[in-house]
Amino acid sequence: MGVSIEPLICGHLTAGLSAFESGATDGSVTLPVPSWLIRHRLGLVLFDCGMHPDLSRDTPMRERVSRNFEVDMGPGETLHRRLADHQVDVTDIAVVVLSHLHFDHAGGLVQIPDARVVVQEAEWAAGLDDELRRGNGFRRGDYDLGHEVLTISGDHDLFGDGTVVCLSTPGHTPGHQSLRLRLDSGEVVLCADCAYFERTLAGGPLPPFGHDTAQQARSIARLIDHRRAGSRLIPGHDTTILHALPERLT
Repeated sequence: MGVSIEPLICGHLTAGLSAFESGATDGSVTLPVPSWLIRHRLGLVLFDCGMHPDLSRDTPMRERVSRNFEVDMGPGETLHRRLADHQVDVTDIAVVVLSHLHFDHAGGLVQIPDARVVVQEAEWAAGLDDELRRGNGFRRGDYDLGHEVLTISGDHDLFGDGTVVCLSTPGHTPGHQSLRLRLDSGEVVLCADCAYFERTLAGGPLPPFGHDTAQQARSIARLIDHRRAGSRLIPGHDTTILHALPERLT
């Protein structure tokens, strides 16, 4: 069997649409929070980790996050439990690729203590710099946990065979990255927060916040080039698309 992808939905976040699209004036939107289990012959990989397990119960962390988002994550939706649903133990994960360091992508890393973390050098440097960390809304306790960390600069072929490739797509944060996977059915790109929604990829508005929105627009254009070349793009938090995915993409 070749490379496969299994989407793991680890809860949801709800907030006003204006938090995610500049110019929105009313309405709210609910975002699925995914992690992605990737099976490769050389080992199991996670792309992003979802949220910290403390957000699944009544804790000070959940109270803090709830000032900005309505958090919907029960004990059965933590990364640990989602992996168990797929007959995977957290110790089986060899590599965690982080798209970026926001709490809904890196917060679940605490549940994967033995993996090597792969992150863009610019992102990791920002996460360790107090000013950039605060400016980008990072919480150091989500990611600076003593893991072995491999920092990369630009695109990176994880296994050297072209099947799992980190794509540099900065802008949302200093070192945001997406992930391109070569499946038997064709290439898939997991966009993460370079594009929240399908309509973002169709020229829709970017969020009102971000490290460099002009850079993010260029990164979206790069993703669209991959689509023109035949890749399937999966945006980071689009409810319709994520909930319609099969249990495994091959």
